[in-house]
Amino acid sequence: MPDFLTAGLSPDLVGYEEGWQLQREIHSKVVAHEIPDTVILLEHSSVFTAGKRTEDSERPVDGTPVIDVDRGGKITWHGPGQLVGYPIMKLPRPIDVVGYVRWLEDVLIKTCAEFGLITERVEGRSGVWAPLNGSHVKVAAIGIRVAEHTTMHGFALNCNNSLDPYETIIACGIRDAKTSTLTELLGREITPAMAAEVVKKHLKEIGKVEL
Repeated sequence: MPDFLTAGLSPDLVGYEEGWQLQREIHSKVVAHEIPDTVILLEHSSVFTAGKRTEDSERPVDGTPVIDVDRGGKITWHGPGQLVGYPIMKLPRPIDVVGYVRWLEDVLIKTCAEFGLITERVEGRSGVWAPLNGSHVKVAAIGIRVAEHTTMHGFALNCNNSLDPYETIIACGIRDAKTSTLTELLGREITPAMAAEVVKKHLKEIGKVEL
């Protein structure tokens, strides 16, 4: 079972660079067996981050700054109202990265279900999606990195954040689907602090999951 570190939830937002440095510090300690697996939970101040596969055409056209990061995936947004989780965890060997991503998706699907929202996977696309009007909208994104058999980066669950930033990028490189939030889809306010408690419960089930 991992430890949990709540680094900052609204109104105590965490800058992205600060959060990234915290990840690196925790990662080095987990790799060295100085501390147990640790999940960092936080809300970032508004920022665009671009994974290693991001194309120029997917970036903001208005000159908005973008931080290039060492995770997989493409460009996305983080900011107030979105719960971000960074599990820093040693993976069993042989490493099954796809299995780890599927487990994260399962954690988020169970979390959404507790709030009354049915979500699912979409073939060929990572993250968690809600069926809507014959299509799907994305409510959670996943982008990870594995270094020294230990994970970094993680997931972002849209709780009650603004959707305006997604209008300026091609989020996750997906051009034919929209993004939504728990609050918008459920018609009632769901905050990152509320979601964090439910996410913790399901992340504690790591011991019951064969990665």
